[in-house]
Amino acid sequence: MLEYERKLWSEGCQAIAGVDEVGRGCLFGDVVAAAVILPPDLVIEGVNDSKKLSEKKRDQLYDIIIEKCIAWSVTRVDAAEIDRINIKQAARLAMKLSIESLAIEPDYLLIDAEKVDVPKPQLAIIKGDANSQTIAAASILAKVTRDRLCADEWEQLYPEYGISVHKGYPTKLHRERLLEYGASPLHRKTFLGKIFAEQQQLF
Repeated sequence: MLEYERKLWSEGCQAIAGVDEVGRGCLFGDVVAAAVILPPDLVIEGVNDSKKLSEKKRDQLYDIIIEKCIAWSVTRVDAAEIDRINIKQAARLAMKLSIESLAIEPDYLLIDAEKVDVPKPQLAIIKGDANSQTIAAASILAKVTRDRLCADEWEQLYPEYGISVHKGYPTKLHRERLLEYGASPLHRKTFLGKIFAEQQQLF
């Protein structure tokens, strides 16, 4: 998990920022991105792709990452902006904002399968959250932040959709609730056409 980092450290890069986003495939809510700079040679046991970890483990690692990191930031791009510029551009924008929000200027960026429009040397790593500890740490910060929004703020705003259960992803329950209640202001309208079109074809 430190192969990329060790190479960069050996070349003199000290502040390596890992960058990742969560929520790209959701029908509801913000896309959330995180950037994190860890101290050179720090190994955090258990850090991995956030999707492979239990909620309890992610919460524990979230606290450890924030405690031990040099700098971190989490940023959000909302559903209206996702509809306006499309999800790929919105995910890139969230990543860009998270990099720019870091309290320390990074020397180099390791990014999960994306290029970001910032004037920094960077490497896009396919499945980066499973191959780089720094990207995995960012994925955990982003995932925990978004899941907490789903469980608390968004669930209270729109309890009828079951957001705390499915986290905004297009599950059977979510699709059923959408057909029953229609879209909320936090749903991504450009994502919903197919669901409602399928429903119309049934009648």
